[in-house]
Amino acid sequence: MSGHVIVVDLGYGDAGKGTVVDWLCATREVRAVVRFNGGAQAGHNVVLPDGRHHTFAQFGAGTLRGVPTHLSRFVVVDPPALAAEAEHLARLGVPDPFSLITVDRDALLATPYHAEAGRRRELARGEERHGSCGMGVGEVMAYWLEHGLSAPRAGDAPVVLARKLRMLREALGVQGPPVEDCVAAYRAFQERVRLVDSSFTGRLVASGAVVFEGAQGVLLDEHWGFDPYTTWSTTTFDNAEELLGGVGAVRLGVLRTYTTRHGPGPLVTEDPALEPPEPHNVTGPWQGPFRSGHFDAVAHRYAAEAAGGVDVLALTHLDVPVSRMCVAYDPPVSFACDGERTARMMRARPVYEEGVSDWVAAVSDVMGAPVWIASHGPTAESKRALVPGPR
Repeated sequence: MSGHVIVVDLGYGDAGKGTVVDWLCATREVRAVVRFNGGAQAGHNVVLPDGRHHTFAQFGAGTLRGVPTHLSRFVVVDPPALAAEAEHLARLGVPDPFSLITVDRDALLATPYHAEAGRRRELARGEERHGSCGMGVGEVMAYWLEHGLSAPRAGDAPVVLARKLRMLREALGVQGPPVEDCVAAYRAFQERVRLVDSSFTGRLVASGAVVFEGAQGVLLDEHWGFDPYTTWSTTTFDNAEELLGGVGAVRLGVLRTYTTRHGPGPLVTEDPALEPPEPHNVTGPWQGPFRSGHFDAVAHRYAAEAAGGVDVLALTHLDVPVSRMCVAYDPPVSFACDGERTARMMRARPVYEEGVSDWVAAVSDVMGAPVWIASHGPTAESKRALVPGPR
């Protein structure tokens, strides 16, 4: 593969981006995996043939293949969570995981103060909770939008970081650990990872094929999702294309053969009787329940259009025995960006096509793009390319 690939979820997340990135890194030469949105709340599962399993949060999903990770300026970096993830990777046999990661010094930092404020805000909503990963990523973005240069960043010198953390804790009205303890932890992080400037991504792109690994899904996008059940992140191809600086890349959309989401919000095709096996997705204390529904072609087409279109698709969970596809809503739903979009989705009812058996053909037809990668299980060996890969 001589070209770059951007991997984006065309649903509400959990479609299998991690396992697709793992396959890309296992089957071709990849210079690096670049994360371009979200933070430590990502959960990208990779399973090796020998049974080893890791849920990737900040490290890229090519790490078990020895492919380096770069956390771009669009990622919210959580150093304690990164250290915990590195420990697990080391136990799986990855030698010195920190040697495989670089971090843009302008990336925003998540702190215990953000996490405490975010959890407090979510609890205050009571029965109207929006769903949260409880890690403070939304609070990081909200604080940055309000306070700009005062927001803590990965490359801040200790004295600057201490001042910013005191200001942050006071502004959020939280307790949390002593500022000095946080500064010590973040200083240790700075000593372990290689901090780089924003020109580093351009040099990576020029040096070989790069896989850009997205987080969450387009239907949770801060602009295109269904407010308030959204993430504080741009989940389309936009950030990756900005990092590419005009260099071309294949736009790869990932879908399951059925549609899922964590927590509250629209899921038009939800069916409590649909209980596919989910070994890696469970109810979370902050996210809420993991919900399943039939393949929602209407929502996924909208996601592809909102993201500006896709070149190819990866279709996962082909081993799950499902056969219904939602092809329309009753009443039809306008996805116009106004204050009623979410309410319209919550009222919609699915119109189904029954007896779908050739999922590759059916999904390719309704999405208007070829299925490049067909996945029948969690490992790279359970995937195959159906059309020639990008060049």
